[in-house]
Amino acid sequence: MKKLWKQHSYAIILFVLSIFTVFIIMNQLGDAESEKYLKITINDGDTLWQIAEDFSAEHKLSPIEFIKWVESNNGIAGERIFPGDELVIPVINNSVNTSQKELASSQ
Repeated sequence: MKKLWKQHSYAIILFVLSIFTVFIIMNQLGDAESEKYLKITINDGDTLWQIAEDFSAEHKLSPIEFIKWVESNNGIAGERIFPGDELVIPVINNSVNTSQKELASSQ
């Protein structure tokens, strides 16, 4: 083991740092992506089907596609949502776009 470390220590360190860097970059990209979409808070009696229909004018997915997207991107299964849950839905967050436009126009 010591011989392996002596011969390849730089490569091992470089590999570990590369993996760590990729992890950090992917984490930051994921955060930026989730800010792109609207985040809602679930109220008592809400269902994913109802939410899909309420926002149907703002997305081009069928209700089933909408529900699958929400489940996949929020780590839920079987449409199990509870009051107080915050979910990201596949609707563009206009407040992000508005603030970016205001920032660009002010420069």
